[in-house]
Amino acid sequence: MQEPLLPNPRQISNVAMKGDSGLSSQRNRTVLGVFFGYHVFSEIFSTEKPGCPPEYLNIVVPKGDSTFDPNSTGKIVLPFQRSQWCKHSGNSPNNPRFQINSVTGWIDGSSVYGPSHSWSDALRSFSGGKLLSGLDPLFPKEADDTLTMWTPLDPSTGNRGKEGMYGFGSARANDNIFLQALSIVWFRYHNYLAEEFSKQNPHWSDEDLFQHARKWLIATYQNIVMYQWLPMFLQKQASPYQGYNQYVDAGLSHEFQTAIHFMATLLPPGIYSRNKTCYFHKVHASGGDLWPAYRLCDSYWKRKNQNLQKSQDIDDLLLGMISQIAEKEDNVVVEDVRDYWYGPLKYTRMDYISWSIQQGRDFGLSYYNHAREYFGLLPITNWRDIDPSIYQRKKQIIDSLAKLYSDNIGKLELIPGVMLESDGDPGELLTAIMIDQFQRLRDGDRFWFENVKNGLFSIEEIVKIKNTTFHDVILAVTMADPGNIQQDVFRWNYGDPCPQPEQISEKKLTICTPPSQTDYFAGSVTGFSILIIAICSFPLVSLFLAWMVAYSRKKDFKKIQNKRAVCSVKLMLSDEGIPALEWQGPKEAMCTVLLHLHPHQVLKVLDFRCNVRRTVSLQGHENINVIQSNSHGCKTLLVKIPKEYDLVLFFLSEEECREFINHLQENGVVLNYSTMDEKSLLKEAVTKKQRGHILETFFRQSFAQVLKNIESFTTNSCEKVKEALKCELSRTEFAESLGLKSHSMFVESMFSLADEDGNGYLSFREFLNILVILMKGSPEEKSRLMFTMYDVDGNGFLSKDEFFTMLKSFIEISNNCISRDETEQVIEIMFKEAGFQHKEELTWEDFHYLLRDHDKELRFTQLRFKGMEAPDVFNHLCRRVSFVSKSETKEKTSSEPRLYTEAKKEKYQRNMLHQKLQELKRFTENYRRHIVCVVIFYGISIGLFLERVHYYAFESHHRGVAEVSMPGIIISRGTAASISFMFSYILLTMCRNLITFLRETFLNQYIPFDAAVDFHRLVAQTAIFLKVFHSVGHAVNVYMFSITPLSTLSCIFPDVFLNDGSELPEKYYWWFFQTIPGLTGILLLAILALMYVFASHYFRRISFRGFWLTHHFYILLYILVFLHGSFGLLQQPKFHVYFGAPALIFIGDSLIGLRRKKQEIKVIKAELLPSGVTCLRFQRPADFDYKSGQWARIACLALGTYEYHPFTLTSAPHEDTLSLHIRALGPWTTRLRELYSPQSVEEIGGYPKICLDGPFGEGHQEWNKYEVSVLVGGGIGVTPFASILKDLVFKSSVKSQISCKKVYFIWVTRTQRHFEWFADIIREVEENDKCDLVSVHIYITQLAEKFDLRTTMLYICERHFQKVLNRSLFTGLRSITHFGRPQFEPFFLSLQEVHPEVHKIGVFSCGPPGMTKNVEKACQLLNKRYQAQFIHHFKNF
Repeated sequence: MQEPLLPNPRQISNVAMKGDSGLSSQRNRTVLGVFFGYHVFSEIFSTEKPGCPPEYLNIVVPKGDSTFDPNSTGKIVLPFQRSQWCKHSGNSPNNPRFQINSVTGWIDGSSVYGPSHSWSDALRSFSGGKLLSGLDPLFPKEADDTLTMWTPLDPSTGNRGKEGMYGFGSARANDNIFLQALSIVWFRYHNYLAEEFSKQNPHWSDEDLFQHARKWLIATYQNIVMYQWLPMFLQKQASPYQGYNQYVDAGLSHEFQTAIHFMATLLPPGIYSRNKTCYFHKVHASGGDLWPAYRLCDSYWKRKNQNLQKSQDIDDLLLGMISQIAEKEDNVVVEDVRDYWYGPLKYTRMDYISWSIQQGRDFGLSYYNHAREYFGLLPITNWRDIDPSIYQRKKQIIDSLAKLYSDNIGKLELIPGVMLESDGDPGELLTAIMIDQFQRLRDGDRFWFENVKNGLFSIEEIVKIKNTTFHDVILAVTMADPGNIQQDVFRWNYGDPCPQPEQISEKKLTICTPPSQTDYFAGSVTGFSILIIAICSFPLVSLFLAWMVAYSRKKDFKKIQNKRAVCSVKLMLSDEGIPALEWQGPKEAMCTVLLHLHPHQVLKVLDFRCNVRRTVSLQGHENINVIQSNSHGCKTLLVKIPKEYDLVLFFLSEEECREFINHLQENGVVLNYSTMDEKSLLKEAVTKKQRGHILETFFRQSFAQVLKNIESFTTNSCEKVKEALKCELSRTEFAESLGLKSHSMFVESMFSLADEDGNGYLSFREFLNILVILMKGSPEEKSRLMFTMYDVDGNGFLSKDEFFTMLKSFIEISNNCISRDETEQVIEIMFKEAGFQHKEELTWEDFHYLLRDHDKELRFTQLRFKGMEAPDVFNHLCRRVSFVSKSETKEKTSSEPRLYTEAKKEKYQRNMLHQKLQELKRFTENYRRHIVCVVIFYGISIGLFLERVHYYAFESHHRGVAEVSMPGIIISRGTAASISFMFSYILLTMCRNLITFLRETFLNQYIPFDAAVDFHRLVAQTAIFLKVFHSVGHAVNVYMFSITPLSTLSCIFPDVFLNDGSELPEKYYWWFFQTIPGLTGILLLAILALMYVFASHYFRRISFRGFWLTHHFYILLYILVFLHGSFGLLQQPKFHVYFGAPALIFIGDSLIGLRRKKQEIKVIKAELLPSGVTCLRFQRPADFDYKSGQWARIACLALGTYEYHPFTLTSAPHEDTLSLHIRALGPWTTRLRELYSPQSVEEIGGYPKICLDGPFGEGHQEWNKYEVSVLVGGGIGVTPFASILKDLVFKSSVKSQISCKKVYFIWVTRTQRHFEWFADIIREVEENDKCDLVSVHIYITQLAEKFDLRTTMLYICERHFQKVLNRSLFTGLRSITHFGRPQFEPFFLSLQEVHPEVHKIGVFSCGPPGMTKNVEKACQLLNKRYQAQFIHHFKNF
């Protein structure tokens, strides 16, 4: 912001105020009188304090300025901060801005005693009426924090701080050592008066002495200023005193302040110092050199000046100032003031004249001619008429100045005009201004010492005061004698004692320290960067801690799992065999193994559980190469296995290695023994991974040959292909390629059939022959292959025993889930149905006839090898799944819909746009409650964010904070508002009891209470996201505040910072570690990082205890949030406004749960079921009312922890007891299972009690609100449906009114043996379901694809078994069993066709995320159709 119509202040200074020094005052005014004048002005006004918010009228330095822009950059500015002003002014042309005077505005001794009572008390010693002194009673005490002394930077040395700064009544009394010396004079004079009064009145108290000394000092000061200094300065007496006039306006005019700026012309570049004998001292400069005088430019804000250590030094300086004549009263200002005045903000130097002119513009000073007219003087019409004598001598200066003002005398400003009109004495305008102001100050002051009506002094005392001169004061407080100084200390005349050596000039003094800039952030870059990186690493540290916890939990879990294996390990170590470590590759971990050599030279490698890791046949090989290392203790052995990967063993010692070699030789194994160093040995070995690459090429080439795919090869790949084609498959590798065990009966049969030469390995050609039949053969060829495989004796007949062996090999892949009796029953049924009940043996024709109804299945039957990709046509045909068809229901005796394996086609397919619109429509219908709640919640959050952004961007200019750090402030404050809202209302999502109650009310129609946990996660993730931006904003703020001057910071944070002129801001670490917001902010980030990482799905599953403990940090989190905002740096705390209501609700909800948690419940029965499932049946509390599908939380104090874990209730609401089925998947559930094991229960003497919290509602309990419901359970995810199915059948049996007319239950399990307890529940449901409400579909996923060769045969057997006995061969249930994973899209499509009258179908899934995602995908796909709408509720575990 600049004045567009006026010249650059620096240019005015360079043109009109630049000149040589060394010209003496025409009136022989002394330097003491000049600095006394500055002391007077500091007594009357102080308007240098910068305003708030900070506003700048920076002065542009002309390009090439010799002092400030020596490099001619043209980019240098001298900062000028506008002065503090009254907030009630400056708001209209009729109410211009009025600057605030920081002192009293009267000649009342405020420069000695301070502008306030508290300031005065801080200066007092409260002893003998004196002012407080330092160690030397002639010096005041150094300033401390009780006084707001101005402490800018020493521009010559760079020193800062309050050390060496004395406590005075004027905040700027330490401006320079000369003004400081005058302040010391008045300090001494007060104590001198106090001593005199104490001698005259020994009975007076301290207060009496102080007030009388103060009264007399102020009166003496008034007398000296008005009747001694002012006449000397103006060469004009004030009018006689007529008494107090209450109608006189004693206020200070802005024009009066020009007087202090005029006095700059009197300042010399150096000041002498002498003793009483007129010896002028040499002065020590900072570099050690001696100079004739103190250099003014290097005397600003001096700390501990080495030349002023003693009271005598002050006396000598005062005597030197009394003898030294000031500079001439003209327009020239010495460079010490014009170029090297102390600078503002981060600048060390400033042009005092430029600053004065700019301050005049800030104050709105009138033009020079306007001021003359106001004070009754004629305006000047010509530049030469300002002062004709000056114009004659300095015509060029006047003309140059006129050119700057466009030769318009009307634009000449007051300060340049006043300085130009003065020559020897102040000009007529300045004289008029000063006489007017001082007379008004005198006449309007009721406490003026001459006012006899105020009763302060008698006539005699007034006369005595008027007879006291400053000469008397100097003699009273210094060691000077009357003859050492002249009578008029403000003027030196010829003949007065101790004339100055010469009129000093800058040429005879040390050079001023050049200007520089202070980098507030110097030395902080590295520390700030490290701190930001450290804060950013909080998530990484949390991840590391979580990983450590996870690793520890896994380790503990493995200990629990391996507890039972300890005996096996001990047995293994005590068993016959040789222990060793097997090396599996360069980057693979070694494992402990036990080597057993069985008959027929079969070497078995066992793991620590005594499971066979590998079987190696050494028979039939002429020589087995074994290589022993001859380095590193000779403990490594390489066994080269022909046609397989090698065996590399590390033994405990060389003796054990030799023992193993001898053991092989003793059992007839012919060895070819050699040695080499260990590194070469490991390089020579063929690892399992390398062998796997060869087999991969082997299989790929085999499939390529069958499918006629031609591949192009490079030279290197050709070599690999040749190597692979020479490879032969071992029995183990063949079994692994099928995903089976090597000792499987199916593998034995298939391998024996394919091994044409009987050498125990399959060549490429042998493997290809069997592959062609399996992949391209006709049904007849495949059935003949099966027949041949199991015709063990090769007589062309398949006996019942051989048929039994065939089925048994198929059943192996389902973990032998069918007993021998059931298998024999299946055979009898199949033989009887085909009319072969009287035959003991089958021919191939009979066998093929047996499979006559399944030609289609056999046509697409294959063997699935690892890495094999079937043709698209096979994949397409293999994707046939079951669905429900309404048209075939009449064929069954019951009303249960029948299952088919081909989906119907849609009659009319709409285009993509209609589908997308329908999908959007259905999505909106399904999630309208979610959408509305999310929009409202995030609308409020965004509104709060925008409100704060708007406030700090457009309405906070009175603070100035946006100008300092606009991006950081709006981001940090905007996100803070949103975070406060989110952190508060996220508590409501955890009010489980309230949610369970409200979901049964009408509010459930408008609020999706079932999505509370999901909404909690969404809000938490959003809050974390905003917290990151909040932190980034604060990081920007801290950086900006660390480089912002203290004067600006004191405006932004008036309760934290006090502007003392030092301008040095606090370092970054102060903001981070020494403020409540900074420290709590860092702690909040650390806590949030821990909570967020441990709440992630992965770590929550591994260590629920870690999640449970870290999430209980929420109490500390909210305490820190309160503290974080309580400091109120920028605004009053508002978090409590958002937090109050949710906190009360949450506390109430928690108290309800706490009451239940305190009750321990007796466990009635505990069963350890297969698949690690523990069934707990316990007492039902009297007030425990729940619905099927709800869940509860339990804790078991016997486990030594108070953490609660959620589980779905498997009991039905009508049952008298409660039950849970808990699968041991982690440490807590595994320990719980062990705790309720029979052995543990026997040791304890009964079942340990549990603590129960609940019940809590969720979406699954709404199954009965739909006419048709689909329940999909995967794994342990079937637990909520156990309660639902039992509840459904019970309500149906008692004729209870329910909305649900049909329930389809899909059970997806690896094998039914994993959850036999649930099969019992389904069996119970089938027995009690008299109304055919439930249709159950079971999918066993452990079996391979439906059209695999083995599962096709199982499929055929299953259909025969179910056809005859109306129950599944595998489960014993009436429900049809399917092999593989369900295809939900065709199934749901068939539901739309079977139930066309139903508008909404509820789908409830619980299981692994992959399964629920597939269900959701199917629902979304079918919701594009204009038929029944699927509404999906899911829960993952």
